[in-house]
Amino acid sequence: MGSQQAKDTSGYKAWLALHARADEAQRKREAARYDWLAACEQHDTIAAAVSELRNGIRSILGQELREIDPNRIEQGIVIGTFDGNERIRALCGDASEQLGAEGFAIRASEGLMAIGANTPSGVLYGVFHLLRLLALGELTENLSVMERPANGLRMINQWDNIDGSIERGYAGQSIFYANDAIAFQPERVRDYARLLASVGLNAIAINNVNVHRLESGFITEPLLSRIAELAAIFRVYGIRLYLSVNFASPIEVGGLPTADPLAQDVRLWWKERADDIYRAIPDFGGFLVKADSENRPGPFTYGRNHADGANMLAEALAPYGGLVIWRCFVYDCKQDWRDRTTDRARAAYDHFMPLDGTFHPNVLLQIKNGPMDFQVREPVSPLFGAMERTNQLIEFQITQEYTGQQRHLCYLVPQWKAVLDFETFACHEGAPVKRIVDGTVFGRPYGGFAAVSNIGCDENWTGHPLAQANLYGYGRLAWNPELSAETIAAEWAAQAIGPDPQAVDTICTMLLESLDIYESYTAPLGVGWMVNPEHHYGPNVDGYEYDKWGTYHFADRYGIGVDRTVASGTGYAGQYIGDNAKAFESLDRCPDELLLFFHHVPYTHKLQSGVTVIQHIYNTHFDGAERAGELARKWQSLRHLMPDGLYLAAEARLLEQAEHAKEWRDRINTYFYRKSGIADAWGRTIY
Repeated sequence: MGSQQAKDTSGYKAWLALHARADEAQRKREAARYDWLAACEQHDTIAAAVSELRNGIRSILGQELREIDPNRIEQGIVIGTFDGNERIRALCGDASEQLGAEGFAIRASEGLMAIGANTPSGVLYGVFHLLRLLALGELTENLSVMERPANGLRMINQWDNIDGSIERGYAGQSIFYANDAIAFQPERVRDYARLLASVGLNAIAINNVNVHRLESGFITEPLLSRIAELAAIFRVYGIRLYLSVNFASPIEVGGLPTADPLAQDVRLWWKERADDIYRAIPDFGGFLVKADSENRPGPFTYGRNHADGANMLAEALAPYGGLVIWRCFVYDCKQDWRDRTTDRARAAYDHFMPLDGTFHPNVLLQIKNGPMDFQVREPVSPLFGAMERTNQLIEFQITQEYTGQQRHLCYLVPQWKAVLDFETFACHEGAPVKRIVDGTVFGRPYGGFAAVSNIGCDENWTGHPLAQANLYGYGRLAWNPELSAETIAAEWAAQAIGPDPQAVDTICTMLLESLDIYESYTAPLGVGWMVNPEHHYGPNVDGYEYDKWGTYHFADRYGIGVDRTVASGTGYAGQYIGDNAKAFESLDRCPDELLLFFHHVPYTHKLQSGVTVIQHIYNTHFDGAERAGELARKWQSLRHLMPDGLYLAAEARLLEQAEHAKEWRDRINTYFYRKSGIADAWGRTIY
């Protein structure tokens, strides 16, 4: 990355560090295959691909690629689109129809390698894939690769504010804004675009879904011109820019007396804004909207529904091919502790399921992976599989709001994999979430992934260097949800930290254990929410801002858990399809890890493991705290393999995690000892 020294000591280059091949003899053998490069098309994205290839080969193999005419090259690399390069058509043009708009083919034989695609973006993805294989030492002389992304939309949501802060940001200030102005270093933004493109991401919303007044002006001049500058940087790397918009913008920046989506002057105002935006940004992606949730304005103010609001915006964007992404995070914050029938978990389904089929074709509903709010353990949202006639995106949270805030190590890819593989039974079987959101099960035209970013202006991007693995893993899963958590961890470790086998093995072990460790010392059996209300960090059993009386766990002297059954509770379990509904309804069949999410049980209730609920709580919190300490010790065993900056940044956080896990253990176990009056059967101290 342009401003960085060749040796990356801070983690800035992340998984694009492109470490030099250590084996000199192997390096020379491989370098002999990369002597010439041919690319004849004049396109910014092709030029970026050429630059990535040149820098990558130089970094890994120490070889300088020389340029040659594509029709003369006999040994080396030729890259380009099928339409723009005759040699590419000859070498791998048979793959054209199978690749779609963003796929790529790589063919290598007898000293010549071709990277071909239907579009410049596909060429860029192919180049990054080749460099990944080279960095991992997985290239063969007779290479034949053909890939296309599983999901059409692979998006990052920045929760950045124009004052420079980032909501739920744990890695420094924004790289886009400062002091109520659009202020950025083009090189830093370009490097971020490179990171995103290297894992196949193709869309970014650059401002917070909680749109503040100044940010409402992004869709008008003079701020729109500055937004266009950002769009131009991302465009080179195949990434389309989106904006989060305030539903009340016609009032806040338009001077209208209303934002009623059925009012003609409001509809005209939005169409005029769309015209302005597309003049400035011809490939603008569209709008991301949070409405009628957590005090955000929306169509409910005017007696309208979500479809009315989304469709009004969709009509404004439709002539340009723009999309409206409408978040389904809607719930009633006010709940009385005595009321055990109102249930936040039900809210998204209750609001949106009746509207299935009423949204315009260019509207996508962005649905959180679970019904609550990115907890370490919660069930999959029942909206996946239920809505057959509506485009859907799944929303993950890369930034670790409830999973340690990048001060604790918590590798989230295993959690996401479990969600994506969850069988919805929408078609009796064969309808996992990953096939719902990519559009294949119901034949929807749009679908894919969105996630809240975890980057900031910290030198290593994510604060905790190992938290980079979550951003990397999200991109890789969005491209190919069949990849395993183990494969992704090994890829990231070898590319970002270095290819030393001891380092890769140790870091993979740490990553793959970390989610279970974090869950063990925090929230038991799916109960969630036991965090401080102001910042969502640290243990506070009854502290969540909408949970002053324990309405997320209902712990009392008799038992714990929320009854969400149809038979006697809130009825939430009935929102699922087929066997899922039956399993969650049944006390005997409900998975242990979600027991307290669906059922209120005595502390002496025996889990399927044979351990009582209260003993499980004690055991896991003792075990989790002990294992958290092991994470730091494992990292310290790699000291001799690490540059100081990278090593010390992670060590400080791992040591903090080890101490903080003890606080979690002591606070949670003490609370439940006092509630239940049941001591730890193993005689361990309850503080």
